[in-house]
Amino acid sequence: MSAGADGLAAALPPEAAAWLERGRAVLREQPGEVDGLFAVAARRCGRDVLGAVPGWSVDDAVRALLLAALPLTGAELAAAVSRLYRVGGGPERRAVLRSLALLEADGDLGDRGLPLVEDALRSNDPRLIAAAVGPYGARRLGAHAFRQAVLKCVFTGIPLHRVAGLAGRADTELDRMMADFAAERSAAGRTVPPDVAEYLHTHRVSTEATA
Repeated sequence: MSAGADGLAAALPPEAAAWLERGRAVLREQPGEVDGLFAVAARRCGRDVLGAVPGWSVDDAVRALLLAALPLTGAELAAAVSRLYRVGGGPERRAVLRSLALLEADGDLGDRGLPLVEDALRSNDPRLIAAAVGPYGARRLGAHAFRQAVLKCVFTGIPLHRVAGLAGRADTELDRMMADFAAERSAAGRTVPPDVAEYLHTHRVSTEATA
């Protein structure tokens, strides 16, 4: 496993870790069993928050680690992951999105997971949007799509700290977009969200200069 996967596995409660290990053993021999294991992960392992890994729940981590255990790579892995995303509900889709960074590292996933990120960003589900702007999406989205994803977070109330790699990918065009948003809010007599104000302060952007 990658370092990220190791960290998730180490944070699991003992019962969930034991169930996961049994599931991983099954998948090494019968990768087609992933659908059933993926579906029952929350019921078998619970949905408690993982204190050692902020923002992750036990079922998120177990599902992501099941996918990371699949003896598949490249297009085969992408097909299996995409199928689970398409047939899953919100929690299953979120887990798939969160797994993409692990699969990128271990499964030669490349850009094959981007359609799932793009689909999540078209939704209005804050849980999916936040998962879509995790490490995989932040690395793989093109510049325009990344800027639009950041603005989507702003409009849907997702804290900007959830956008992985924001400091490294911010550019002058995103600065302008954020300043325009803040100027419009101010002109309408509405409060500028604190994280947007902090972004503008950190990047030394004036709303007056771009309004």
